[in-house]
Amino acid sequence: MAEPRKIVVVGAGLAGASAAAAVRERGFGGDILLLGTDPHRPYELPPLSKGVLLGAADEPDWVHGEDFYAENDIRLSSGVTATRLELGARLVLDDAGGEHRYDRLVLATGSRPRQLDVPGGDLPGLYTLRTLDDALKLRSAFTEAQRVVIVGAGWIGTEAAAAARTHGAEVTVVAPEQLPLANVLGDGIAGVFRDLHTEHGVQWRLGEGVAAITGDTVPTGVRLTGGDELPADVVLIAVGVAPRVDLAHAAGLEIADDGGVCVDAGLRTAAPDVYAVGDIASHFHPRYGRRVRVEHWAAARGHGTHVAGNLFGEHEPYLESPYFFTDQYDPDRGGPAIGCEYRGLADPGSDRLVVRGDLSAYDFTAFWLGPDGAVHAAMNVNQWDDGDALQRLVDERITVTAEQLRDGNLADLAG
Repeated sequence: MAEPRKIVVVGAGLAGASAAAAVRERGFGGDILLLGTDPHRPYELPPLSKGVLLGAADEPDWVHGEDFYAENDIRLSSGVTATRLELGARLVLDDAGGEHRYDRLVLATGSRPRQLDVPGGDLPGLYTLRTLDDALKLRSAFTEAQRVVIVGAGWIGTEAAAAARTHGAEVTVVAPEQLPLANVLGDGIAGVFRDLHTEHGVQWRLGEGVAAITGDTVPTGVRLTGGDELPADVVLIAVGVAPRVDLAHAAGLEIADDGGVCVDAGLRTAAPDVYAVGDIASHFHPRYGRRVRVEHWAAARGHGTHVAGNLFGEHEPYLESPYFFTDQYDPDRGGPAIGCEYRGLADPGSDRLVVRGDLSAYDFTAFWLGPDGAVHAAMNVNQWDDGDALQRLVDERITVTAEQLRDGNLADLAG
């Protein structure tokens, strides 16, 4: 593989910025272009629905300092969107009229919030949460709102509900599922999150769909499929995100069943010298023997850092286990709160749930055991001493019994 002279990274979020920095850190002396739609320099997304939305911070966690890109000769083009890829010509075109030739191309275009396909679903004034500007606008709205309706009971929906309640608004969460987060955590642990929010005064309309967003020019409420209408000053649509693969699809790259760009274990697409990382990467994960697409912070950072070596001829597989974290409510402001970390990849429908600790006290570690007795995933809730052991149990898929997980020494079990 010839040494590249120019590397173009499309997407200036955590994955793209991590890739650009790692390339330079490896001693690459050629040109690096980091092209991003967001007008701000690269930042991490988790603080948006946590510290920023709560009002504990006015800025996100920036991926790098303000001068980093200039000091490391990385050309950062913010507020510019790639519009077309010409893979045969090794060319990226953008909406500012730029044409950028590349020797290696990294696609890190991230995700966009999904919309509701219902009457009123396109009304101006509906909120979504994906960018820094979204978070600042939503925070301001929460501080002034009396009634907030959140459509969606996933991570963004539940974290936003905690923030809105912290700001004093009445909050109702609507979702077709019977429990929040059940598709990720299963009913046993999902019930813990439902109870946490109920204790803080959140109203649930679970098992119900949205028939329409009401209002003539701005949203004034949400009509449910059962006929009830929920009045609202603020309506947040938090029904998940869709990977931004339009650019890749139009260029002829293969799209997987999970909606992401197909990449191999080393994050390479089938096109010569083109890689995909972060939310859009449908990655063949050697540990699981199948494609995995993860929309979390750790995958974005890990993919970006890892792909740098493979741009120069290495073919190392990306092996890290999925990881995410959440913080919901603040114990210093009164009432119960949850801080947790999740490692691994469970199937709540087939894996066995094992709990070490007390669910009702929000002080426990949950494990998901596969049919073979191996630890597929672990989530520590308000417990912070066993992170290394949990990581080894998950990474090495160590076989243990439920009794050992409940009562044994986790460090000894992890070896």
